[in-house]
Amino acid sequence: MNLYDPPFRRSPGAKLFCDLTQSWSDVGGGVRTYLLHKRRHILQSTPHSHLMIVPGARDEIVEEERAVTVTIASPRVPGSPCYRLMLRNGAVRAALERFRPDLIECQDAYNLPWAAIGYRRRHPETALVAAYMTDFPTVYVERPLAGFLTRPVAGALARFCYGYCGLLYRRFDAVFALSENGGAGKLRSLGIEGVDVVPLGVELGEFGPARRDERLRSKLGLSADQPLLVYVGRLDGEKKPDLVVDAFRRLPESLGARLALIGEGPLKAEIAAAGDERIVLPGYLDGRAELARWLASADIYVSGMADETFGVSIVEAQASGLPVVGVEAGAMIDRVSDAVGRLGPVGDAEAMAANILAVWNSDRGAMAAEAQARALQFSWDSSMEALFGRLHPAAFARRAEQLSEAPATAALAA
Repeated sequence: MNLYDPPFRRSPGAKLFCDLTQSWSDVGGGVRTYLLHKRRHILQSTPHSHLMIVPGARDEIVEEERAVTVTIASPRVPGSPCYRLMLRNGAVRAALERFRPDLIECQDAYNLPWAAIGYRRRHPETALVAAYMTDFPTVYVERPLAGFLTRPVAGALARFCYGYCGLLYRRFDAVFALSENGGAGKLRSLGIEGVDVVPLGVELGEFGPARRDERLRSKLGLSADQPLLVYVGRLDGEKKPDLVVDAFRRLPESLGARLALIGEGPLKAEIAAAGDERIVLPGYLDGRAELARWLASADIYVSGMADETFGVSIVEAQASGLPVVGVEAGAMIDRVSDAVGRLGPVGDAEAMAANILAVWNSDRGAMAAEAQARALQFSWDSSMEALFGRLHPAAFARRAEQLSEAPATAALAA
């Protein structure tokens, strides 16, 4: 692979949009889903081209007319089978120099945004956009370190990281979060101007109560008056499926409930080793239709994740007609009200169990109808319309404004 070949050719007047991210997995994930939908929109609905620069097992460039994927060899994240650390900023800069994007969007806040900023110094007409996909100061700093350090120390380190976010994102032409409580409010509190909210989309047509399968429930030993609780996501410390398990075990045995934890991760073996036959662990499911079948066949969606920035699985569950029991933090606050579920304190299994019972004994039909109605607003068409109709034009306009101000500033300095 030669990253130093001549620049990428595009049609007159067409732009090249670049996505630069660490958060790429070959087997799924929210960022991957977002980027593939974004690429589809660019190719099918615009004259523009799309460049993705992502980590992988080896260096590779794949050019398919208006779609280009640059994969940069990167080591795996320790303890993660799906993600890699793309640390070779030199290779990233070489890819940017070859393809010369008009706009670069970064979905994480580590080393890669600085590669984009360095590229923009040499090509000042380039617009930069930051997407706040993960609330990393809380998720990866404050919460895990609070278990090893004192809470004040962990909190101070998180505040330092939020200060870094302010320093970084003020250099971008546009910044967006996926929800108000999942990031936008925090970014505004750091003094970052013009933070927008661009929700992700969900393939709503794939989900719905009509996909309910009584045979699946029967195999699990459930009657119509016994609840099936479901969780979808990684089975790891960040997503807190162990809190869901703890809450489930506090439910009265007379309820006859079952719990399905759908996904893979390091906590799966630990949960399975407990030998609770009421808990099923299907692993990764084969296709979206199978996921839709499990969701529609359940009665309540339960999540202990405190730091959702959007909550794709929440919206998919709501589209399937499920009330949601979660925690009062992050994007959960934007997605779940008493009309569609219950939220409780972070990390409180007893409160979660009480909320599960409250939802089970409520008017779940009314909750299901309202949940479906709310899910309908999160289509990929509306997401892409916000991105390309509002956010990207604003980034280009800000970049042009700053370029026009630069000569005047230089003249005053002289």
